Amino acid sequence: MPASATAMTRRDDSAISPGIDPSTGNDNVPVQGPLLRVGRILGARGVKGEVRVHSDTADPRAIGSYGPLYAQDGRRMFSLTVTGASAGTLNARIAGIADRDAAEALKGLDLYLPRAALPAPAAEEYYHADLVGLAAIHADGTAFGTVVAVHDFGAGDLLEIARAGTMVLIPFTQRAVPSVDLAAGRLVVDPPAGLLDTAKPDGEEAP
Repeated sequence: MPASATAMTRRDDSAISPGIDPSTGNDNVPVQGPLLRVGRILGARGVKGEVRVHSDTADPRAIGSYGPLYAQDGRRMFSLTVTGASAGTLNARIAGIADRDAAEALKGLDLYLPRAALPAPAAEEYYHADLVGLAAIHADGTAFGTVVAVHDFGAGDLLEIARAGTMVLIPFTQRAVPSVDLAAGRLVVDPPAGLLDTAKPDGEEAP
């Protein structure tokens, strides 16, 4: 399963676990810049307007600390306060939601955070969301593929790269990925010997 969008990774192998009514929406200009999905409302909790929330953030409770969250359209804004946790989900209150019916009406709503709301990472640290979508190239500039996910199966972060009908997992280390240029939208890969022999056909799940 891909790591959370707000999780960070360091290229040396060490991971870093770093007045609008929401029921009617916001008809103003949508928030500017890219949005990252950080959670989903699972349904109502109790009768006083609380909701159950699944958080995608590296620290689940941090979903309430970044500032306003938005619907995917960037128009509807939500002020969320985490009140507790139970059964693997968070409990939260949303400003303007005062009863069970209003809370249940938000069931299934994905919550998004403006990318600009995240703090700048330190040198050699990268948000997973910033790596996804980068073009992967060889050192000589020839195309290799596109980063589609970042995984952590317990032995360090791996970049999942779609390449010519196959899915390749490459260690996110300085040796295997010697250069990352977010401004240019690309990174350089130097796959370890024999790695491409284990590439999975597109559509098969990573181990």
